[in-house]
Amino acid sequence: MDILLGGRRTARRAYGIDEIALVPGARTVDPQLTETTWTLGGISREIPILASAMDSVVDVQQAIRLSQLGAIGVLNLQGVQTRYAEPEAVLTEIASVSRDEYVTLMQRLYRAPVQPELVQARIRQIKAAGGIAAVSATPQDAAYLGPLAAAAGADLFFVQATVISTDHLAPQGVTPLDLARFIQEMPIPVIVGNCVTYDIALDLMRTGAAALLVGIGPGAACTSRGVLGIGIPQVTSVADCAAARDDYLAETGCYVPVVADGGIITGGDLCKSIASGADAVMIGSPLARAEGAPGQGFHWGMATPSPVLPRGTRIKVGTTGTLEEILRGPARYDDGTHNLLGALKTCMGTLGAKDLRQMQQVEIVVAPSLLTEGKVYQKAQQLGMGKS
Repeated sequence: MDILLGGRRTARRAYGIDEIALVPGARTVDPQLTETTWTLGGISREIPILASAMDSVVDVQQAIRLSQLGAIGVLNLQGVQTRYAEPEAVLTEIASVSRDEYVTLMQRLYRAPVQPELVQARIRQIKAAGGIAAVSATPQDAAYLGPLAAAAGADLFFVQATVISTDHLAPQGVTPLDLARFIQEMPIPVIVGNCVTYDIALDLMRTGAAALLVGIGPGAACTSRGVLGIGIPQVTSVADCAAARDDYLAETGCYVPVVADGGIITGGDLCKSIASGADAVMIGSPLARAEGAPGQGFHWGMATPSPVLPRGTRIKVGTTGTLEEILRGPARYDDGTHNLLGALKTCMGTLGAKDLRQMQQVEIVVAPSLLTEGKVYQKAQQLGMGKS
């Protein structure tokens, strides 16, 4: 139902992850019997989690480790890993600079050019260790970096922007990326994002995209919603794009996975994203907290280094455990930030969902008090769900 804003302007109510709850059904399933495997570009993974293409989250070693654990790490081909032969000193500088100096430092560090030999070297390092080489670039550089990555042996190529569309009006003299042609000519699967609406999701699927990233601005370090005022809360975004996926499947027989990108911190967030219609999630800050993460206890947004309009910030996330503890457990903490796979399997079992498709069909209720009801002691003592 549309809400009258004033005059002739109406708006639709949209819902975020914190505003819903999942409802148990008539049966339960032992979590050991639940199946969480999903497929992206012909690659099957047990954990429906992608690590964000952020310099604080994924480097070569983390990409390899994520592959070993059953997930996928996406490497940013326009980040410090491909601008600097020895990125560790750069990452240490980012982690140690003061808050007031941060944006200026980032703009300076990211002015260094991307080096094509480093692009290929990083991909080959991942492949040499048996990892899945998933890499990302913006639409502006995809035509150049895509073939370079494919030639080096990359498995998956992500084209990512704050908002992506098939109808882009560019200045005179600038040729925009022809997304459909690019996807057709690439020898490896191409994943595109980000989008938040049914119509755009359908348009993007028709380009031949292997999967879609859904979400604008919900990420922990992203400031796009404050800087630009755009975005749709994740539950509504995912549900709308999942509807497009299902309609496209009925129309063509082709299933295009939907990946909820951003706003996911805990196991409960992961579960609610899948229930809203996602096939997997992309997360950044939860994995930036892992031992060995390149951010060294910090996490920052992809658009932070913009020379004219930064749309991200650096947040301190600390270090809470190993990648294995965060993804597969055993959990050190009781707040839902560890053992994300275990949380998903336990939730699926409790709801009676044997696989992800059944999980996408569970009942959802609007529940704005879900995270606060009865939690006065946890909040007061900053324990469990009350941690700030």
